[in-house]
Amino acid sequence: MIIKKFLGKTEEEAVEAAKKELGNGIVIMNVKVTKPKGLFAAFRSKLTEVTVALEEEKEITSSVRREEAPKSQRTSVQEGEQKFHINNAENIEKKLDSLQTFLENQLRATELYKQSSKDNDDKAGAEAEEAADSQTGPKSVKAEEGCENSEENKEQEKFVRLLYNTMIDNEVDEKYANQILEDIEKSKKPNMPFDYILANVYQKMILKFGKSQGIVPAKKGLKVVVFIGPTGVGKTTTIAKLASRYAVDEKKKVALLTADTYRIAAAEQLRTYANILEVPFRVIYTKEELQLALIGFKDYDYIFIDTAGHSHQNEKQLEEMKDLLSSLTEETMEVEQQCFLVLSAATKYRDLLKIASSYRKIAEYQLIFTKLDETVTLGNLFNLRLATESSIAYVTCGQNVPDDIEQFNPQKTVKQLLGGKH
Repeated sequence: MIIKKFLGKTEEEAVEAAKKELGNGIVIMNVKVTKPKGLFAAFRSKLTEVTVALEEEKEITSSVRREEAPKSQRTSVQEGEQKFHINNAENIEKKLDSLQTFLENQLRATELYKQSSKDNDDKAGAEAEEAADSQTGPKSVKAEEGCENSEENKEQEKFVRLLYNTMIDNEVDEKYANQILEDIEKSKKPNMPFDYILANVYQKMILKFGKSQGIVPAKKGLKVVVFIGPTGVGKTTTIAKLASRYAVDEKKKVALLTADTYRIAAAEQLRTYANILEVPFRVIYTKEELQLALIGFKDYDYIFIDTAGHSHQNEKQLEEMKDLLSSLTEETMEVEQQCFLVLSAATKYRDLLKIASSYRKIAEYQLIFTKLDETVTLGNLFNLRLATESSIAYVTCGQNVPDDIEQFNPQKTVKQLLGGKH
């Protein structure tokens, strides 16, 4: 795992410097503006500091080679590496806030109830050990060190088990929880502090979530943004929230279309939002009407298209939607498009897998999770991200337009998955 900081006049400049040195596989861990220091600080511009992480492909190989080095050299190298990792872990701990303390307290609480039942056994064991010592003499230093290492390894195992149970409690799929901890096990060393183990798990989960992209402006001309998903997940409200952001906050030219001709209420709901935002609105019934709308709004920045919500098992409606959206890819239509699959975070994981698989037949998509306020576990976000390999763009946590939506934040979500505060 590589963690480095880069400075630039802007965030983009710092990120570009990171990509030049580490490649495009980096994940942004933290961004902050640094104030210049020194006598002439008032005359110098502020800089943006970006902390990025990159998982090394040869991490395991290099650790094997280190074991082949002479013991004296290996010890000094390991000490240097541990200091390096711990220093970088401190930056991660700022993100974790009270997470480390929370987990360590949980570990202590788990062990406390065992203590009383062990007291008598410990006394008996101590007496037997004293009797043995009187006959065999004091233990060697080497034996004592081995015993200490054994106890530390046991504590590490308990802590890793606690992390595993916390992920499972938050409904992270066992397969993915095991993958994370297997990776940690390969890089784990004796005497490794809990905060380093925790930081490692935290980093790896963020890397697996990847970067949230969201809606990207067209390089040239019109951007068409399509929203698909089952009934009742909040597509229409989500569209209204995003449309408000672009039309009101960013002053972009936005038009709203709906292809949901099955539910009159859905069309009227979107029409109401369009009237409030003072943006054009049309109902689309056919491919030809969609193409005419695109031509009519060719000078706009964005067109948001709502689609009919229906069961992922309804093959006929899925084919109708696929046929309608196919007109967006025709060579005569010079538009850029993005597609978002809108899902409820409260849906069961098995159902989410089926829904995601069905809608993959229609288009490649990014994910939007709604109704985070209606569930106490966020494991499904992690599970579906890894199962579909589709990035998570936005999350919503209420019905208020335009407030209850934000770009997906991997750090915040991982903290909750590891037992941190919501």
